[in-house]
Amino acid sequence: MTPILAGLCAAFAFAISVLVSARASRLVGPRVTVTGVMLVGTAILVPAAFLATPLPPVEPGVFVLPLAAGAVNVAGLLLAYTAYTVGAVAVVSTIASTEGAIAAVISVLAGQQLAPGSGPILAIVAVGVVLAAAGGGQELEEGVRIGRARSLRAAGLAALAATMFGTGLFLTGRTSDALPIAWVLLPGRALGLLIVGIPLVLTRRTAIPRSALPLLVTCGTVEIVGLTAFAIGARVDIAVTSVLASMFAPIAAVAAYVLFRERLVRRQVAGIVLVVAGIGLLGALGASSISG
Repeated sequence: MTPILAGLCAAFAFAISVLVSARASRLVGPRVTVTGVMLVGTAILVPAAFLATPLPPVEPGVFVLPLAAGAVNVAGLLLAYTAYTVGAVAVVSTIASTEGAIAAVISVLAGQQLAPGSGPILAIVAVGVVLAAAGGGQELEEGVRIGRARSLRAAGLAALAATMFGTGLFLTGRTSDALPIAWVLLPGRALGLLIVGIPLVLTRRTAIPRSALPLLVTCGTVEIVGLTAFAIGARVDIAVTSVLASMFAPIAAVAAYVLFRERLVRRQVAGIVLVVAGIGLLGALGASSISG
């Protein structure tokens, strides 16, 4: 039951993060948004790590995986936030939501066994991604047609982001047993500030309008909530938690329809439905394997 509840909690947190980060990225740019998210996350995790959950005696090598997870997560955020500036949130978030399926595949390659029937369902998810990306530039964002070039670029960036996120989720799940959760997440936030934030400061490109501050604080906070929920669920089952966490896509798609006035072509809607259905079936298979 824990992976299911944790995965759903992560899904809602990630959905909020998608919507807020999309708006922030369009307002201040992807790199400034990533820096803000990393800064807020670090501010939350430092007291949690040093005061609430002091680090137990561990070998230095145990931080290798958290640092690797942090690096690919930062890369994924940069790719996703860039995609939000050029494409429709519903499409980008749907493609990015396949991170759970990617993490599940990686977990299988690493030795974890998924329930029978997962292979065909993963194929359905792949078809759904292709359809979601095949808007031909006809989709609308705030009443304006996106255009074919921007649509394809956004889809490509989202696919790369999904690969990074899926790898990061898997690595986070693998380290969640060895360290307190705050220490699992903190190295990634610190690394993000180092490789993205410091160059921005040195080049004096960190000017942030006041209207963007609530967006960055909200995004940084809900991302930590989502990752914490994921880490808790992953201690029991990485695959199930990953798949259910990916349900943030339909939540974000519906909200983007209302908030950003997004309108998609029919094949994109069909693709989103296939992705959501496939992810739901994977979650059901994983849940049944736990109860069995």
